[in-house]
Amino acid sequence: MQFPQSLGRSQLPLFHDAILANPVAPMLTEVADEAHTEEPEAFSELSLRGASGHCRHLLASVLRELSEEQDARWLTLIGAPASLSQAWLRESGLNRERILLLQPRGEQSTLELACEALRLGRSHTVVSWLQLGQKARRQLAQAARQGGAQSLNILLG
Repeated sequence: MQFPQSLGRSQLPLFHDAILANPVAPMLTEVADEAHTEEPEAFSELSLRGASGHCRHLLASVLRELSEEQDARWLTLIGAPASLSQAWLRESGLNRERILLLQPRGEQSTLELACEALRLGRSHTVVSWLQLGQKARRQLAQAARQGGAQSLNILLG
């Protein structure tokens, strides 16, 4: 059975069947827009909506995969929700030796910290939890290209 896709949105087949089979499961979408369709490897945005337990389970799967990358650089989580603690990372089976958890300090915003981490290139992926406009998406994509990294923004509904 084939399901139609929304225009401008791509399906993630790994989760597709599980989501359709369970109506209380979260909605998982990868948001596409003109700012990053030219270079999809620089910026991605993932929206998770639904039961918080399901969202955390799906998020754990994505982060676990990223934490096991063959790239020797860090997986950096910036401005993560409080529920993504060290204990949660451990319980979710993530490779904690390859993960940095960073929070902005002082006057620095989460967006500024994410852009700085991307530009430095010491992380293969920088994950943020931000409500972004087009300008901020372009800033993250540009910083990711400068550092040879990927920017992944997570929206939790």
